Amino acid sequence: MFRENPDVFVFINEINCNAVSVKTKMMRLFITICCLIAGSSGFGQIPDLPVAGRVSASNIFGRSGEVNKNYGNKSSQRLEPVIRPHVQNSNHLRAEEMIRKDLENENRRIAEAENYKKFMLAPLSGQKGTEAYYRAFENLSKLDHDNYSLAEAVFLVENAYYDNDKDFQKSYQSQIQRAVDIIRRSSNRNGTVDDNVSRNLAVFRYFAEDSKIGSKVAHKAIKYDFEDYMGAKDYSKMFVSKLMKKNSGQCHSMPLLYLILAEQIGAEAYLVMSPNHSYIRFEGDDGEMLSIELTNGMFSANSFVLNSGYIKAEALKNKLYMQNLGKKEVLSQTFVDLASGYIHKYGYDEFVAKVINKALQLNPNNINAHLWKSNTDQVRFMQSTARFGIDPQNNEQLQHIRDIPPLDMQYREINRGFVYIDSSGFAEMPAEQYQQWLGSMKSTENKQKSDEITERIQFLNRHKQSESLKKSKTITPKKEAPKTFRIPKEFL
Repeated sequence: MFRENPDVFVFINEINCNAVSVKTKMMRLFITICCLIAGSSGFGQIPDLPVAGRVSASNIFGRSGEVNKNYGNKSSQRLEPVIRPHVQNSNHLRAEEMIRKDLENENRRIAEAENYKKFMLAPLSGQKGTEAYYRAFENLSKLDHDNYSLAEAVFLVENAYYDNDKDFQKSYQSQIQRAVDIIRRSSNRNGTVDDNVSRNLAVFRYFAEDSKIGSKVAHKAIKYDFEDYMGAKDYSKMFVSKLMKKNSGQCHSMPLLYLILAEQIGAEAYLVMSPNHSYIRFEGDDGEMLSIELTNGMFSANSFVLNSGYIKAEALKNKLYMQNLGKKEVLSQTFVDLASGYIHKYGYDEFVAKVINKALQLNPNNINAHLWKSNTDQVRFMQSTARFGIDPQNNEQLQHIRDIPPLDMQYREINRGFVYIDSSGFAEMPAEQYQQWLGSMKSTENKQKSDEITERIQFLNRHKQSESLKKSKTITPKKEAPKTFRIPKEFL
């Protein structure tokens, strides 16, 4: 399984990340997946079905040559018509002929369904814990994508990994409320003005500074966890729940917790993606979008992200990176996280395809969803060809897929995925380069830029506080209508 072989797991991702030819990618994939099928139990045992001569589409699909996708789980046993031995009149003949045709159609449908299964990923539903992911998908799908609780969405994803542990929910929710309480009390202590910038600053301080209530430190600054930050060995390293428990996280969990806390106190902020990374933006008082780098508690400029060297012009044009993601796009990424956890824990099956399709419906530009879709398509193709005794590494055998329309369609879909990823401007930053890039943020130049942004925000904030104080001390006289005194009649 991928969780047992993280090197294979990472290598499959690399296949889609490097800008090489489709043919080269396919051959690399074939070698990797074939090794995976032979040496791993993640996908189950795939039987090798011997092929006598050329395999034709009619042998697979019958006369129609098409697949009925709405197949059921009925047995492949043929249904035999029951015909009365004595036919009395033409009406009975017509009725029996209709029954015969219905049964033939049903038998054909069953056969087509059985054949269609040969072109699907082997199901993993029998493994313990998969049901928790199915329920999480259903619950995520019920959320209003324009108005939902991010805390609830993230909880559904992480709780599925823990098989929907009830105690986990109680701990998760209580820690969020404790963080919100600290932020509010710390904000009141600093006497900040209650607007969007001030609320975002309050959340930012919770990450970057020690939070004090009175003279005591109620919460220490959150640290970046450099150990297994990609979650290859321990996937829970990616989780917000782990961040809250250990007070350390990485560029996946930190921005999500920031958005959850911002949502709780009514602050408006955005998730922004870059290669192998994500960060936060919010709008300043002067209309400028301010970027927060939570991995080291600093403000950053757009130039810092662009200087990484892994953002191409095509990627910006296609809106892969450096875009303010709204509620709908963030929910799309939540579905990607659900699929990613499932793949890491179990492997690939048609449930993964279902989840990824939902993510792409919400955000067609979600490059992470496209990468997982490409991997899913490739694994499906490898399993399907194995069932027909076709070795994709053998060019002569590979030609047989032309006689099997579903395999030919799968192959073409894989190529379309490669073309899209290559033309989108996607480029994956190697792990070593990513660590070096993160470390460069602490350079003198970037530190000075962060200090300049911080000083400007603090100046504007002090000015707002001063104006607010003046308004509270200024007494504006009430406007009253002139009083009219009338002499009582008895005195006239």
